[in-house]
Order: sequence, then C-alpha cells, then structure tokens
Amino acid sequence: MERAQKEQIVADLHDKFQRASATILTDFRGLSVAEMTALRDALAAENVDYQVVKNTLMRLASHDTNATVLEPHIKGTCAVAIGYGDPAVPAKIIKKFSKANEKLQIKAASLGQRILNAEQVAALAELPPREELLAKLLGTLNAVPTSLVTVLSGVPRAFVGVLAAIQRQREEA
Repeated sequence: MERAQKEQIVADLHDKFQRASATILTDFRGLSVAEMTALRDALAAENVDYQVVKNTLMRLASHDTNATVLEPHIKGTCAVAIGYGDPAVPAKIIKKFSKANEKLQIKAASLGQRILNAEQVAALAELPPREELLAKLLGTLNAVPTSLVTVLSGVPRAFVGVLAAIQRQREEA
C-alpha cells in the first residue's frame, strides 16, 4: 500500500472517530467472509461503519479523538465498529451477532472519553432505545404534577362531599 493511500485511510478514519458516538473494537479471528459480510450488512443497515484496518493506521487515526482510549487494546486482529447515532445500536447488533458466532469477540469500546470492557458493552446493549428512555423520563416527570393535582383536589372534593351529606341530612329532617 502506498503512503498516499495510507494517509487517506488515516484521514478518513480520523474523521469517523471524531463524529462517532460509540466505537467498538472487536476481534474477528476465525470468521468467514460470509459471516463478516453478514455482520457488515447488519451494521450498515443501522448507519454503523465496520472496518478492518491495520493496527498502526488505527492508532494514528485515533489520536485527538475519543477513540484514543482504545489504543492499548489495538493488538492482533482488530476491526472497529463506529456508530454515529444511538451508542447502544452497534452494541446491540454486535452482541446479537456474537451470540450466533462465538468467534467474534468484543475487545473494548469507547463511549465519549470512557473506555468500556466487554461486559459493559453487553450492558449497554441491554438498554432500551433512546426514544423509549426519553418517554419513560417524560412519563415520570409528568406523573409528579399529576399526582400533586390529584392530592390537592382531594381536599375540596372531600369538603364538597361533606357539604352534600349535610344537605341530605337536612332535607331528610
């Protein structure tokens, strides 16, 4: 590979690392071409890039990005999944794929400036989608004023009930 090609790969990967919300480093040793293609297709359907890049080029591209924390784990056979939206999406796809193909191993991931190990990536994959979490938060925030209004309206309601009972007693008498 010529130097110009390497510089272009580093520049493209550096740009992807800068835009990434989550970066997952995997070991793909033992996967067939068909399995790798299936994984790439599943990830591409969710706007996630999956690339096999030489370790040296990946280290160079990760400088001054959130993926810098992955440098100690860039050894051996490495491929990187780069997600741009919901950080749980690439984790879910890779976890699902690794259950069917045990050869695919998660080495580490970066979520912002934090580094995640394989267990933490699996926990990230278990999270519900962002929209669902926001809906739950909104429901919780909405429940507090609703409950307050219900409690506060209970006093006048009880008072009106007492007045109605007094009125019925007087009408009966």
